[in-house]
Amino acid sequence: MPQNDSNLADRSGGLVESHKGYDPRLIFFYFVLFAMLATLVSGLAYQQLSRVGHYSERERVQNQRRILVPGPRGNIYDRNGVALVVNQPRWTAVLHLDELKKELALEDRRIRRNYVAAGEKKDALSAAQFQKLARASVAQRYLDQVNRIVHRELVVDRAALEKHFSRELLLPFTLVDDLNDHDYARLIEGLPVNSALQVYASFTRHYPFRSAAAHTLGYVRTEAEVEAEGFPGEDLTTFKMKGTQGRAGLEQWFDSELQGEAGGRIYRVDPSGYKINPPLEQRLPKQGKGLITSLDIELQQIAEEGLGEQRGAVVALDVATGEVLVLASAPTYDLNNWYPRMAPDTYQTIQASGAEFNNAVSGRYPPGSTFKILTTIAALRRGTVDVNQPIINCDGILRRAGGRFVCYNGIGHHQQVLLPQAVAESCDIFFYEAGWLTGAAEIAAEGRRFRLNEKTGLESPNDSSARLIVPDPVWKEKERREKWFPGDTANMAIGQGFVLLSPLQMACFTASVARGEVFTRPTLVHQKDRPVQRTESIGLTAEQREALLDGMVGCTLPPKGTARTLTEVVGYRIPGVKIAGKTGTAQKDVTKDGKQGKINFAWFICFAPADKPEIAVAVMVEGENLNEEFGGGRQSAPIAASVMKKYFENKANPRRAFVSPFNKGSE
Repeated sequence: MPQNDSNLADRSGGLVESHKGYDPRLIFFYFVLFAMLATLVSGLAYQQLSRVGHYSERERVQNQRRILVPGPRGNIYDRNGVALVVNQPRWTAVLHLDELKKELALEDRRIRRNYVAAGEKKDALSAAQFQKLARASVAQRYLDQVNRIVHRELVVDRAALEKHFSRELLLPFTLVDDLNDHDYARLIEGLPVNSALQVYASFTRHYPFRSAAAHTLGYVRTEAEVEAEGFPGEDLTTFKMKGTQGRAGLEQWFDSELQGEAGGRIYRVDPSGYKINPPLEQRLPKQGKGLITSLDIELQQIAEEGLGEQRGAVVALDVATGEVLVLASAPTYDLNNWYPRMAPDTYQTIQASGAEFNNAVSGRYPPGSTFKILTTIAALRRGTVDVNQPIINCDGILRRAGGRFVCYNGIGHHQQVLLPQAVAESCDIFFYEAGWLTGAAEIAAEGRRFRLNEKTGLESPNDSSARLIVPDPVWKEKERREKWFPGDTANMAIGQGFVLLSPLQMACFTASVARGEVFTRPTLVHQKDRPVQRTESIGLTAEQREALLDGMVGCTLPPKGTARTLTEVVGYRIPGVKIAGKTGTAQKDVTKDGKQGKINFAWFICFAPADKPEIAVAVMVEGENLNEEFGGGRQSAPIAASVMKKYFENKANPRRAFVSPFNKGSE
């Protein structure tokens, strides 16, 4: 029976639940979910877009490696263009470990299989131990190739190999570092072109003249801190090939100029650290600047031959410019023994002989009678000595101030001696009196005017004012807490007692006297058309200077000049050239082999030509035996004569014009 609408409505109201169009709690949850999604998307966008550079940079740093290669050092030449220091190829057999990735993996598996086949457990060794065995096996296999070709029986240094793998994988590992030219030729012919084993040409410092000018030139030592200014990748893991650093002489003083410009390469590497060719960046190394020294290697060799096995020094200067022509110290050593490494027994020999010490620059010795030139200048400037009047009668022995003073050069007694004769014959009693008349303080002041107590300014790490002594009463009171006595003045006047100077200082003093000035700054750098040095005038009148020069020229002349051998012996004569010189012999009390006695220091200073000086020379030779007859006229003057004779021979017969290796067409 059909029902009416009202009944249906009543029943539906009881069965159907009515709902609203929204729920506030759900709306809140939607907002939270949306905020979380928005934060996540923003974070992802920030990481992917805003920080893409950061992650790209981190990836670059992790996946790239930089290798730096030092540039060759610059060469060093003498003033005539003769090469004194050059770079010589050093042949080394190296193994590029980063090219052995596949080979090492195969060797690792082979060794594991052999262990299993031999009844060992698979885990008998750790993975790292198997890797080490594989590395050593592969490296030895390549080394055996070298052994077969050059007939050696070398074994791989496993510790060095592992260290190299862990720290310097991208650098070649050295298998053999002392190949000679014959070995090099055989390996180049016998090794495959594409082999991981190659012959690497590095450069070693070579000194063609071996021990000549050793103390002046200096040497280099291996230095790992190679830097490549301006080459990118400073933030990358960097591998550096070993370079060199100057450790003495000019090699040290001009190290920054001689150093080559380092080159470099940047590679991408795989997760194991092996490089992926080709390089991303590359810069070739460049050779350092060359240096033209003021030395004349011919004169240098003659000076060193003259010294021979004796301990001593020779310094020769260009009077006008102060350029050093000779700077010799003996005993010496072969510079080629220093690099790349010196044998321990060789170093012990050098140390035992004192050969490493630079006598010419660092040596401090009593100058003996050569100092009488300074005493003369001080006395003349203060008017205590007149060139035309004798100041004392020399009978060979003088008793004064409670002491006995002997004229060691007055065997025939000088009697009433004038200044030129006193200088020529080196009359001690004349200079004792000149010293007393002038005063120790005034002589010391003159020495300071010539800067004998200061460093010379030479381009040398050995140049120093330490232990240079031009004493006076104030100095003795301060240093020794003692009173100054007349005997101290007498000793000082003849260059003994407390006076200590270097051969370099005496050479500079001699050059200054030759120019009539008070200071000469020496230099080891040759410069074409270098101007003449000009310093304060020596302060002597024309008559006084002439008297001093007459005495110095007379020193080299018979019958009584203390260096008369220079004209008496034909081999020492220099035709047409007059030499102005002064001998000196100083003594020092020593104990040697348990015995006490005196060691002599034989000096000779000179310049030539006397009327127009060009070259100044100072020679000091130390006696070897106690109390031996040893003097400047016999031991030192001939060495100076040999140097000067060669100098004037070369001047008369000049060699071909020197063309600078750095600037073609100029000297």
